[in-house]
Amino acid sequence: MSSVEVVEVESSAQLKKFIAYPNHLYRDDPNYVAPLNVERKEFFDFKKNPFYRAAKVKLFLAMDNGTVVGRIATCVNYRHNDFHDEKTGFFGFLDTPDDADIAAKLLKVAMITLKKEGMERMRGPMNFSTNHECGFLVEGFDSPPMVMMTYNKPYQPLLAEKFGMKKVMDLLAYKHSPPEMDRTRVAPIIERSQKRLGVTLRNMNMHDFDNEVALINRLYNECWSKNWGFVPMDEAEFAYSAKNLKQIVDPKLVIIAEIDGKPVAFALSLPNINRALIFMRGKLFPFGLLKLLWHTKIRNKVDTVRVITLGVSPEHQKKGLDSILYVATADAVHNNGYKWGELSWVLESNDLICRGLEAFGSVIYKRYRILQMPL
Repeated sequence: MSSVEVVEVESSAQLKKFIAYPNHLYRDDPNYVAPLNVERKEFFDFKKNPFYRAAKVKLFLAMDNGTVVGRIATCVNYRHNDFHDEKTGFFGFLDTPDDADIAAKLLKVAMITLKKEGMERMRGPMNFSTNHECGFLVEGFDSPPMVMMTYNKPYQPLLAEKFGMKKVMDLLAYKHSPPEMDRTRVAPIIERSQKRLGVTLRNMNMHDFDNEVALINRLYNECWSKNWGFVPMDEAEFAYSAKNLKQIVDPKLVIIAEIDGKPVAFALSLPNINRALIFMRGKLFPFGLLKLLWHTKIRNKVDTVRVITLGVSPEHQKKGLDSILYVATADAVHNNGYKWGELSWVLESNDLICRGLEAFGSVIYKRYRILQMPL
């Protein structure tokens, strides 16, 4: 009989183990990027992180004679359920060895926990919503993940499927190398579209950071409101996330489109800080800070970009604004010394965006999967 038991995280010592477990599980994996411990502690601070004001989260550890052998989290996201008129519960942060029994025990606890909360289905992985990291990596294990993207062993989604979960949606990551884009064909089309629409482009003003964040927050909620799984972010949550990202934002990679002085669309990209974090194993001290400076300022390792989101306000969609922002972002990536960019994630069901990206020479190079099961 298995000696593994699942316990709820109720102390700071247990939370520390919850955060640290993936570092042990992936210690020999060259593509794993450990998040900074200090950042993870802030994220899981139920009192300080505004996300938890509209969510009920529980964390669990699988223990075998005092040793952590797995972890999982559950989340009832009230904002998601109100917005979509659903009773969907989420699981996330699932990490286990290649052991079907351990994975099943954790998933069963998650299922029971969410069912007790009145949920009708369990979906995941979500850490904890589509505004955070989500999806099992199912294709593209040959390279590290980009900033704010998930990573797992190939067996992890298979264990969840063996438990009975089924695919509900795939999320696509596209790779784009700006020098490979055929500008002779694209440039005249973009120029005509800009003149016809009267569009002007500008970068984010870091000297007016709070107001710029509020503007992007409003656009984000407007532009993405019809997308599958979208969860609106209130001002406090969006500002909290933006504050944590401020240190790595390159304003030249944040592009805002305006018509008659009114912001109507935006593209937000981030330097891929994972290129530096992969050397730090989650620690800033005692030597992590020096490593971060070395790989960002001295060796200039951060030479790739992740295009996190690109949105056009509903009244201006299907007018070519998305293409204008694609090209402007590609130019910003190329002109500022970055080698290539990842555009992620894109819903596999979003044919319009997928066709547009592929027309500009982008190719799918990673795939992430969301699973679901009834409760």
